[in-house]
Amino acid sequence: MLWIKAFHIVFVASWFAGLFYLPRIFVNLAMVAPGSVAERERLVLMARKLLRFTTMLAVPAVALGLWLWLGYGIGRGPASEGNGWMHAKLAVVVLVIGYHHACAVLLRKLIANSSRKSHVWFRWFNEVPVVLLLIAVVLVVVKPF
Repeated sequence: MLWIKAFHIVFVASWFAGLFYLPRIFVNLAMVAPGSVAERERLVLMARKLLRFTTMLAVPAVALGLWLWLGYGIGRGPASEGNGWMHAKLAVVVLVIGYHHACAVLLRKLIANSSRKSHVWFRWFNEVPVVLLLIAVVLVVVKPF
């Protein structure tokens, strides 16, 4: 089980690294001057590759987490038996997957030049995974309920 947990942590950390950086590329894309075709194409290429790689990291992160939860029973059982932290963490995982999906949708809009979001909006959007990771780590380590 410790090997599964170790690899789960590595894949989650790697997944989040991608989620931290991808919106930074969006900030730069939102700031590209209208005539800077080469700069825009380079940033789009970087974003596409990073999204693909981040998605490949998310799959084993989620799979290993499910293995720990369902296979080893970590956090299984009703919230009334002290497993409320896992119920909350699973909600956070759903939010992280939703954020990841939102990044894919935003990238498609940026590529199509149909995004009307400002670089300031993307800077705030970039803070979301930090908050989600903080909540998830506190839930797992502290197990407040």
